[in-house]
This record gives sequence, structure tokens and C-alpha cells, in this order.
Amino acid sequence: MNGPGTPNGRLRREVGLAGASLLGLGSMVGTGVFVSIGIAAGVAGPSLMAATFLAALVAGGIRRSSRGNAVIVGLTLAPLVALVGLSVPVVLSQGLDNFTPFLPASAEGPGGYGALLHGAALMFVAFTGYGRIATLAEEVREPGRVIPPAVVVTMGIVTALYLGVAFAGVGVLGAEEFGRAAEEAAAPLEAVAAALGVGWLPLVIALAAITAMLGVLLNLVLGLSRVLLAMARRGDAPAAFQRIGHGKASPVRAVWACGLVVAGLVLIGDVRTTWSFSAFTVLLYYGITNLAALRLPPGKRLFPRWIPAFGLAGCLGLAFWVESTIWMAGLALLALGLAGHAVRHRLFPS
Repeated sequence: MNGPGTPNGRLRREVGLAGASLLGLGSMVGTGVFVSIGIAAGVAGPSLMAATFLAALVAGGIRRSSRGNAVIVGLTLAPLVALVGLSVPVVLSQGLDNFTPFLPASAEGPGGYGALLHGAALMFVAFTGYGRIATLAEEVREPGRVIPPAVVVTMGIVTALYLGVAFAGVGVLGAEEFGRAAEEAAAPLEAVAAALGVGWLPLVIALAAITAMLGVLLNLVLGLSRVLLAMARRGDAPAAFQRIGHGKASPVRAVWACGLVVAGLVLIGDVRTTWSFSAFTVLLYYGITNLAALRLPPGKRLFPRWIPAFGLAGCLGLAFWVESTIWMAGLALLALGLAGHAVRHRLFPS
């Protein structure tokens, strides 16, 4: 179905390298740095920094959204950089005792390297926002040239930021207290800011958390609506969701549907369970993406086969370090979805 005002029902290409990178940053600097990094600290202990690095190694009109996203990213990054900068001298002055033992002997689930891998699985979700860049490919100018460097820029900035925040959180509070702050109040960085004794910092961090979550929700709805648009075009979702809004160059119905679903999700579940389930499903999803990349013919590959092979092995290797009840429920839902897809195409062949 072709939308009025857009040729052949396609979205307009309005995003360049800077916009694509900011969209990735807006997707990744949110729950990952303000919540999940504390949850992972409770599991991995001081090895959180290694878990963060391992996770990184494995991993509406669009113009208006890009401008709003740039403001959101700026309002989020500045307080985080201030938090890390103020934490470093405090951590160094009080010694590095909070970083020993590096691998916890006992924690929730396995200790030692098992805790490290469990923490990496939880942190992986925080890095997956770069995938939002790819889901917006139809709206990126010269996507083959713009998207790869945008992903590299985004991953580099976010990895450095997460490592700095992990160092600040564990160094100032200790891994156990840092993790407790995430589970009890879902505000581990506010606890770090309060411990530093800088009067204005906790409020600024709280405001940054609000802008960060706003950015994550904005980019989540943007990305998921484009996935729903693609599914509708393939016949895997109702055809109504492929309509491009008149004069908006946006899949309005898909945006509204995804927005309502995301709004509903915030009303259920607790932080730890929700994040663990997200970790497993996202790792499985990215594993399938790497498998698809392995099957590309040579002429369509941007990178050598060993890169998606490493990604596939890493995703599947980390996915099953979350709680067993989580990955069993995830596999059950995957099987249910595949069965429903098969029945649908058998009854209503395209």
C-alpha cells in the first residue's frame, strides 16, 4: 500500500552520519548506563568492567526525531561525564580495595568466570541500541556508506562511557552496594552521586536519567515501528501497518501501535527479571542476525565471515548464562512464535 506524498510508499532518506550516530547513542545511553550496569555489578562484582568490555566485543517524522534526539543525548552525556570525572580522584584516593577480589567467589548464580559471563550477558542488552541504526536504513542517506561508521562511532563512545561509569560505581560504592542500589531503587548512579558529597550532582543525575529514558523510548518506538512496517510489507503483520502517513514520511499506524505496546510494558514486571529476559531474547535475536550474515553471498558481504561467526558464537555462548528459568521461558516463546508463523503461512500463503 503506497502512502500519499511518498513515492512507492517508501520513507524519505533524511539521516546522515551524525544523525545516525546520535540515534545509536540515544538508544544505548539509557537503561544500560542508569540501571543495568548496577544489576550486572550485583552479579559480576568488580569484574563488571571486564563484563562490559566483553559485551561490547560481542555486540516518528525522522528529521524532527533526530533533532530532539540530539538535545536528549547532550543533556544525558554531560552529567555522566561529570559523574565519572568527579569519581576518579575519589576512587584513586581511597585505594582500589573495592575492585578485589576481581572475580567474586560467590554471587547470585555461579561465581568466578560464570559470574563474569552472566554479567556480560546482562550488559549486552545495553549495547544493542546500535541495531536501531540499521532498522532506520530506509531513512539513511547512502546507508551502505553511512551505517558502518555510525555503528563504530556509537560503539566506541558508549563503551568508553560505560567503562567509566562502571569504574565510578564499583570504585565509589563497591560492587555489592552498587548492585543493591539498582535492585532496590533502580537508581544506582544517584547513589554514587550522593556518596560523592557534591550537593547538586544527585539532582542533575536524576534529571539525566529522565532524559536518557526519554531517548531510549523515542528510539525504541522509532526502531520497532520500522520493524513492524517491514513485517507488514512481507505479510507477517496486518497490512494496515505498512501505510506511510500523508506528508509525514512516517509509518504512523506502526508508530502508534509500538508506542502503546511499550507503554504497556512499563506497567509490568520487576527490573531484574525484565532485564534478564531482555538479555536472553536480545542475545538470541542478534545470534540469528549473525547467522543470516553468514549466509550472505560473497558479493553482498561487507566484512569477512569470521566476524559474524564470532558474533554468533558469542551471542549463543552468553545467552545461556542468565537464569535457567529465563532462557527456558524464552525458548518456549520462540517455539510458539515459529509455530504460529508456520501455521499462518500454511493457512494464508502469500
